[in-house]
Amino acid sequence: MEEKVILVNEKDEQLGLMGKMEAHQKAVLHRAFSVFVFNKKGELLLQQRALDKYHSPGLWTNTCCSHQRDGETNLEAGKRRLQEEMGFYCDLEEVFHFVYKANFNNGLTEHELDHVMTGYYDQDPEINAEEVASFKWMLLEDVKSDIETNPELYTEWFKIIFKEYDERLVKI
Repeated sequence: MEEKVILVNEKDEQLGLMGKMEAHQKAVLHRAFSVFVFNKKGELLLQQRALDKYHSPGLWTNTCCSHQRDGETNLEAGKRRLQEEMGFYCDLEEVFHFVYKANFNNGLTEHELDHVMTGYYDQDPEINAEEVASFKWMLLEDVKSDIETNPELYTEWFKIIFKEYDERLVKI
């Protein structure tokens, strides 16, 4: 059964459900989330997306991201996906949300109202190889510098967050 995304308006009011692929083909605004996990050194846990992802394969991004399920809170969704992709749980706090639209070279478009959450974890993850190719810890200043130097290595939403919102990320 195909995963469904939650269609929303710009006020994050639910409008209905749609298959994930159809929503990305039609560029329909839907709810999503991005999790940023830091360690006690203030480093951000980055993941490299699996090489067979349907978009942005092999690119570096925040700790994990996905779509909420119908009836699931943002924090429940973030914790669920953190476990599924990175193999651990931690407390999360929602920091802000924003809307973005990004076209991909495979004909799909991400048009998301993205809820950004932060958390703390001080061990290496046990990554799910079906979702994640690799991981690394980096200081925010180093991430920002690397995005400026090598933007092609990072996902669109991650670049937007760092360009527009990096001062709002909680630094632990």
